[in-house]
Amino acid sequence: MKIFLDTASLKEIREAAALGVVDGITTNPSLLAKESGDPEQILVEICKAVDGPISGEVVATDAEGMVREGRHLASLHKNIVVKVPCIAEGLKATKVLAAEGKRVNMTLIFSPAQALLAAKAGARYVSPFVGRLDDISTEGMELVADIIQIFDHYDFDCEVLAASLRHPMHVIAAAKMGTDIATMPTSVFYALLKHPLTDSGLKRFLEDWEKVKAQMPTKSAR
Repeated sequence: MKIFLDTASLKEIREAAALGVVDGITTNPSLLAKESGDPEQILVEICKAVDGPISGEVVATDAEGMVREGRHLASLHKNIVVKVPCIAEGLKATKVLAAEGKRVNMTLIFSPAQALLAAKAGARYVSPFVGRLDDISTEGMELVADIIQIFDHYDFDCEVLAASLRHPMHVIAAAKMGTDIATMPTSVFYALLKHPLTDSGLKRFLEDWEKVKAQMPTKSAR
């Protein structure tokens, strides 16, 4: 499973990318609005930091505007994926952009039917939002499982990108069901690495080693 970070913070992205396991980045207008500077330049800098798919989202709500913005975003860098909302106008725009060879990430997916239509329109990625469904007392991971099951029956060139992941168990559940990609905030990413027994085990190893060093005779200077 590929791991994406859901952030527009260059500091966070560069630090996490240094670990060597980050495959891509997803952004949206809200995330970019939190950062200072020109959003387009931020996207370009993100592309330089992570050599993988980088989602930049359109803000138009009509197909013509989405296509125009999508073409512009895709021209900024080869890594840019055009993020389009799952609405009727978004399907129209996706069909046009995909026909031009541009990768589209259809976002705000909340049903298997939406994902199916997105794939048929030519989307390269579909982004089901897990956490937001959990927020309304619906099992978000079931949506991801349903989309995977549907896609397994067909030859769509479309990857399932589990989004709105709120904690490590969301990520593990996505991995267990064979999700192509999981995108998450950096706080969730680092939580994947943490375990109290790892911390206590390392602490004990280092303490024991210090005891050994204390008992060793000091080597005379040459």
